Amino acid sequence: MAEKTVTDEIFENLKNYGFLPVPVQEINSDAETCRYFGGNFQEFVEVAKALGSKCVFVETLYLEDEEFYYNSGIDEEEDDLSGEEDGEVVEDDSEEGKEAPIWLDPEDLDGMDLALLKPELDNYNERIGDECGVRLTLPGPDHLQVEIYTEWYDEFASLVEEASEEIELDPKAALKKMQEAYADDDEK
Repeated sequence: MAEKTVTDEIFENLKNYGFLPVPVQEINSDAETCRYFGGNFQEFVEVAKALGSKCVFVETLYLEDEEFYYNSGIDEEEDDLSGEEDGEVVEDDSEEGKEAPIWLDPEDLDGMDLALLKPELDNYNERIGDECGVRLTLPGPDHLQVEIYTEWYDEFASLVEEASEEIELDPKAALKKMQEAYADDDEK
């Protein structure tokens, strides 16, 4: 018998609590007003009952290959419209860097492979396309949502967060580390 997915388990639990689970897919996240619930599954169920909900929308979430790459969260168009420069000038005291200072923002590293900072991320490549969690939504004028993830995805997300923080704290050092890791991979 096939192993139960997180979606199967959530559907079963919601039915046990007297809800009708409704499978859904997000089409346009900008068109809806959502409130994100900060509690766990049990607390979400209690809130759903208190609000008199009859059903819960269930959207299955999958690990996507884009999650392996750095995303500063800064939209290039928004950044260009601000008129402000918020990066930092990094003085390079090395022989190669004496020509000019290097201007480097974290968003300059958008799209970089985070596995160059955290090689353990490569262990999750085989899971691309696998179900990694669910998004539960209580329908209403202000949708209430909670996301519940598998244990392996929580571990993956922690590695992504650590690598992203490394870039945000010191983009130049992170870039150097990525270049060294790339060169090491290239030599193999």
